[in-house]
Amino acid sequence: MQRFTIPRDVYFGVNALDHLKDVKGTKAILVIGSERLITDGTVPEIQNLLKGAKIETSVFSGVENDPSVSTVKKGVEMMNSFQPDLIIGIGGGSPIDAAKAMWIFYEYPNFTFEEAAKPFNLPELRQKAKFIAIPTTSGTGSEVTSFSVITDNKTGIKYPIADYNVTPDVAIVDTALVQSMTPKLVANTGMDALTHAFEAYVSTARNPITDALAMKSIEMTVENLVNSFNGEKEARENMHISQCLAGMAFSNAILGIVHSMAHKTGKVFNIAHGCANAIYLPYVIEFNAKTAGDAYADIAKRLGLNGNTTDELVKSLIKLVKNFRVVMNMPQTLKEFGLSEDLFQKHLDEISKTSVADPCTGTNPREISVEEMKKLFEATYYGTEVNF
Repeated sequence: MQRFTIPRDVYFGVNALDHLKDVKGTKAILVIGSERLITDGTVPEIQNLLKGAKIETSVFSGVENDPSVSTVKKGVEMMNSFQPDLIIGIGGGSPIDAAKAMWIFYEYPNFTFEEAAKPFNLPELRQKAKFIAIPTTSGTGSEVTSFSVITDNKTGIKYPIADYNVTPDVAIVDTALVQSMTPKLVANTGMDALTHAFEAYVSTARNPITDALAMKSIEMTVENLVNSFNGEKEARENMHISQCLAGMAFSNAILGIVHSMAHKTGKVFNIAHGCANAIYLPYVIEFNAKTAGDAYADIAKRLGLNGNTTDELVKSLIKLVKNFRVVMNMPQTLKEFGLSEDLFQKHLDEISKTSVADPCTGTNPREISVEEMKKLFEATYYGTEVNF
């Protein structure tokens, strides 16, 4: 038996925020990253809508990239004092992930991060509050996923939380919220979304429902990403929907080693998650093609790419990904990104081991050893062919 889980309701399109006027509750805590969302009017608009629903609000700000255990604990302290019956994560993946973790420990104060990191081990949530997610970037899909990743900055330990319990009750995907994204952010988040859809489509846990969502997301991303990068309003609207579809797909089909590699190198190499995905993706397609060539070829055929054989279609797909990087001024390799060879070699053994151990490796379509992962990382640094 298989399972497919997404939020009970997804409100999307222009003015989707208006749903907040009809939300039921008495107190809502808004969890955000920087105060930019306050100064640009996003948070005040949300507060006004909630005020119309007679809901009192409080704001927790300061969630950093790769949200930390200490930030989550501060948020829980504020929740314990304010006693919200609604938790609303607003922003990119980090604030929404942090809000999900705060939700767990607000409802279960004696629970631990070690227990939370055990897959599908959470107690039943919604005892005190329900959860609404409002993304303001087009890439992470966190508003529809059952995942959260929290880092203990003191120990360096990452706690990956995977449980259908933390799937938001409501996702509000308002396309007006992403019009001010910078081109660089559009590129990074867009390539993250494309990677989500690609990895879901070839995952060992894929199913017909996730395939449908992943493929539609791929089609929409291929059609709209560059125009979104160039600032076209409709393309940005379409990308916001596309990344949500990819989130639904990978939340249920899980991911693969592109994300394993990005997870283990983001902090070590100070590289943005979406940029890392963009660098690793074509090399991983080359590696996975030995066992997942037909699935990649199917994507290429559905996109109308050139090729008569599986090998030709896979090469066309790789070329497409590389062309996106060129058009959006993204680095082609870790070396081009600016990573020194000394730093790369210093961490190579470590990142190879930890990437293989990452949970996403378990659903990659081709098994990989530590030695093969090391070779794969070397290919992404030097820009060499993956022929092993």
